[in-house]
Amino acid sequence: MSSRAQPDHLATQLAEGLQSLDCKLDDAIQAKLIQYIVLLDKWNKTYNLTAVRDIEKMVAQHLLDSLSVNTYLQGERVLDVGTGAGLPGIPLALANPDKEFVLLDSAMKRTRFVLQAVGELGLKNVQVVQSRVEDYQADNLFDTIISRAFTAMDDFVGATQHLCQPKGQLLAMKGRFPTQEINSLPDQWQIKSELLEVPNLNAERHVVILVRK
Repeated sequence: MSSRAQPDHLATQLAEGLQSLDCKLDDAIQAKLIQYIVLLDKWNKTYNLTAVRDIEKMVAQHLLDSLSVNTYLQGERVLDVGTGAGLPGIPLALANPDKEFVLLDSAMKRTRFVLQAVGELGLKNVQVVQSRVEDYQADNLFDTIISRAFTAMDDFVGATQHLCQPKGQLLAMKGRFPTQEINSLPDQWQIKSELLEVPNLNAERHVVILVRK
């Protein structure tokens, strides 16, 4: 496949996946999602930002996986903890221009890339912060705090609960149903889990939703 044909092929794969997710995004947003993974693929060769080396696999493993939780976001302010290369925060911010996103990571090489991506994509609803989540203090608390393979769930709750609105929620994106992690959580949280169906991803995926009782 030529490099010129590749974005068209990726765009088709993305459009079909979005249809399966029933996630309606206009052509301009879809083009920016492809622009994002093309940039990620370029930077990844030098900075090792993701273990996914095949750009075609990034469509399902990064874009569609991130957008599979889109309907679970609530409120206007969203914090992506341990965003890494901007996942799931950048795809979700592109899909939700009416929401404010803070993308948080402790590593400079990752936040440098995320800042570059945010600039190139023209994302006006994203703030990038380099900090450990335990040290981060926000002027305004968040309605939704999300993590994707950030840490064990009890550590996630302990590190982020000071940043969550009293009626806000924590979303933990997981692979297999995390029975042991859920059993270790403090009982002041109401817990619900949903199975995520991610097109073209041959792996079990769940989102665990935590709301204070």
